[in-house]
Amino acid sequence: MHSQDSSIQVNFLFRDGHSESFKLPISSQEFQQQLEGLLAKPWLIFHLRDQTVVISTSQIMKVEIKPPLSQLQGEGIFANSERVTALNRGAR
Repeated sequence: MHSQDSSIQVNFLFRDGHSESFKLPISSQEFQQQLEGLLAKPWLIFHLRDQTVVISTSQIMKVEIKPPLSQLQGEGIFANSERVTALNRGAR
């Protein structure tokens, strides 16, 4: 069984502006190892206590993960970044 500190929260923001969050009973290290493969799949499936949720990865615009996956490194990954403003659609 996983301990309390071996879970992560994943928030998906979809093309239509909606978002949905899930708490997953895996460590951030386990999730990091799966992330690239997960986003390459056409569908993600989440089994909840009372239902199953199926998400089309082609509809995902942004993924937010807590705690951060600070071990990710390489081209296109920017360490020690700070969010200055949130994205606002239709603000203009």
